[in-house]
Amino acid sequence: MRAIGIVLAGGNSHRMKELSQKRAVAAMPIAGSYRSIDFALSNMTNAHIQKVAVLTQYNARSLNEHLSSSKWWDFGRKQGGLSVLSPVVTADNGSWYRGTADAIYQNMDFLKNSHEPYVIIASGDCIYKLDYNKVLEYHIEKKADITVVCKDIEGSEGLERYGTIRMNEESRIEEFEEKPIVAKSRTISCGIYIIRRRQLIELLEKCAEEDRYDFVKDILIRYKSMKRIYGYKIKSYWKNIASVEDYFNTNMDFLKPDIRNYFFNEYPDVYSKVDDLPPAKYNVGSNVKNSLISSGCIVNGTVENSIVFKSAFIGNNCTIKNSIILNDVYIGDNTYIENCIVESRDTIPANSCYKGEDGIKIVIEKNMRYRF
Repeated sequence: MRAIGIVLAGGNSHRMKELSQKRAVAAMPIAGSYRSIDFALSNMTNAHIQKVAVLTQYNARSLNEHLSSSKWWDFGRKQGGLSVLSPVVTADNGSWYRGTADAIYQNMDFLKNSHEPYVIIASGDCIYKLDYNKVLEYHIEKKADITVVCKDIEGSEGLERYGTIRMNEESRIEEFEEKPIVAKSRTISCGIYIIRRRQLIELLEKCAEEDRYDFVKDILIRYKSMKRIYGYKIKSYWKNIASVEDYFNTNMDFLKPDIRNYFFNEYPDVYSKVDDLPPAKYNVGSNVKNSLISSGCIVNGTVENSIVFKSAFIGNNCTIKNSIILNDVYIGDNTYIENCIVESRDTIPANSCYKGEDGIKIVIEKNMRYRF
């Protein structure tokens, strides 16, 4: 493909609460065996993009470990491969990424040392499948300066969390509002952009001269009347996991057969780093209904309408309902958990009870495992 890829994965969301205290949002576990960033990376490799940069910053350790090898996504290591770029102190710069535009600007060498004519910019905290080749064909056909992937959402609730856009009959963007108090449109930006590489370099250099740091506010909104900015509307599944509720609901969507089949049984595939773990083990007395149980898990109790991530242990007479159990959790005997997200590497004492009454409860325990 005639494009390089940039995945923005350095941001933090306070609406993720305790879940983002130990990892970047792009590293959040999804659907039992995946991370959020896997979906953007899989879309890029499926589009035959050979050179990709992931820009990391906040709580990047877990994400960096996940991205330690490009082989899982089959990026062409001889043609560019996968680069993980964090902010560094140089003679010219000593600051963190101050915004999305500044993050790309601080890695300008990645753009200037490439020869592909186009750049695909994507967020690392969105769950979707998209053929970037079709978006690029649309971009070229429209002779657009920038193409923004967008989607109509039902109702008006939650629109204030997104950038909303309004297009004319030719799909050219006429209005772009970032997180408006009162939204004028139900069409939101999906955080996926296509732009010519040389033009991106020019716009970023101009932003830096004027001390502007945000790609949406200082490029898309500022130049919407001067540049040919078009919207590419999608109708397929797309979710952003910038809050605890969004994260919980997105994972629960994978319990629906149609969503699960769409992502994991229909071409193209979704790829992730593979751990060398045994299959899940269901001991005598276990009872699992409508749940995803990952590799390395041992189940002794009852699990209903839940997702259990890798290497979790569920003790005797336990009941897990409508919950998410993250990686490497130990749950003691006779424990009841409902409407909860249990943080990774937690040890839940025997005879415990956790229940989310007014929404989703995040369970974080610091008990030492060897005590049980």
